[in-house]
Amino acid sequence: MKIVLAPDSFKESMTAKNAALAMEKGIKKVFPHAECVIVPMADGGEGTVESLVSFSNGEIIKTEVIGPIGKEVIAEYGLLDEGKTAVIEMASASGLGLIKPEDRNPLVTTTYGTGQLIKHALDQGVNRFLIGIGGSATNDGGMGMLQALGVSFKNQNGDELPFGGGALEQLHSIDISGLDARLKTVKIDVACDVNNPLIGDNGCSAIFGPQKGADPEMVSLLDRNLTHFAEVIKTELQLDIAHIAGAGAAGGLGAGLMAFLNARLKKGIELVIEYTGLEEKIIGADFCFTGEGSIDGQTLFGKTPYGVAAIAKKHSVPVIAFAGRIGHGVDVLYHHGFNAIIGILKGVTPLEEALESGRDNLAFTTENVCRVLKI
Repeated sequence: MKIVLAPDSFKESMTAKNAALAMEKGIKKVFPHAECVIVPMADGGEGTVESLVSFSNGEIIKTEVIGPIGKEVIAEYGLLDEGKTAVIEMASASGLGLIKPEDRNPLVTTTYGTGQLIKHALDQGVNRFLIGIGGSATNDGGMGMLQALGVSFKNQNGDELPFGGGALEQLHSIDISGLDARLKTVKIDVACDVNNPLIGDNGCSAIFGPQKGADPEMVSLLDRNLTHFAEVIKTELQLDIAHIAGAGAAGGLGAGLMAFLNARLKKGIELVIEYTGLEEKIIGADFCFTGEGSIDGQTLFGKTPYGVAAIAKKHSVPVIAFAGRIGHGVDVLYHHGFNAIIGILKGVTPLEEALESGRDNLAFTTENVCRVLKI
């Protein structure tokens, strides 16, 4: 028997790899000779670096960068494929979690540290990037990242712009002659699970600005600034990025990555499936087990279990999903490759206790599911 184990992390309880190992423990009690193929998954957000590094026996690299409010922070990224591929979560360098709520201000926050991570990886000889751009604290259109990589953004007096989305109203010219030449030969994939354009009512300022500390007046200013930013890019680079789906991801970082680094934006789970070779591993399997902390109707919109189930369904492999919490609307998932959705809690228990016992509960539940399969 061959069973592919492809869970996401159970947030605050266990990593994707630990979840897969817990599943394996339960399976082996019933099917000791089963072949368990462990493929830790993620959707491009938090946990993607850890999942891909653990899957590929890669390496975590830590380095000091300038954080979102200009203070130095320790950020990390992963190296895979014998150092040829880098996996970066922009939130590690420029994320909202790095700032106290009272200090959040997208007029001044910068993606500069994300650019420093890219440059550091280039120095290691990397030629391929997977960049997850969720959880940003920024609204600078990727300007900070690009400044770290050698692009110059100048005002009318020829002075370099300071950090932050508030400075973009001063933008007069862009000089890309200093852009790191190594970027011309690398491939950059961006895990992006939002379709928001750069500007407008559905743009990044209006939709995501408030959670980053922007009041209504600030939202209007940021949107005007990004509109100006897009106009200068259109004039100087002959690229119109204002209304491209995904351009507004991470405060416009999606736009900066596409316009200046020729990056490819895709759904995070699709990229992780590609990087792990999940489809190849699922072919010929008897079952696929997946799961994450919470599964509900929203799982259908690009969450890890849905992506895994879609691949398994393509090859007629039954899918059993495990979750700490099963929410409303899961019935729709049975029409999209899921054969069963199983909760792992043994009973009503405090959240803290449930999180602490996650691995044991998942192993126990997996064992019982396998006993049913054995019948």
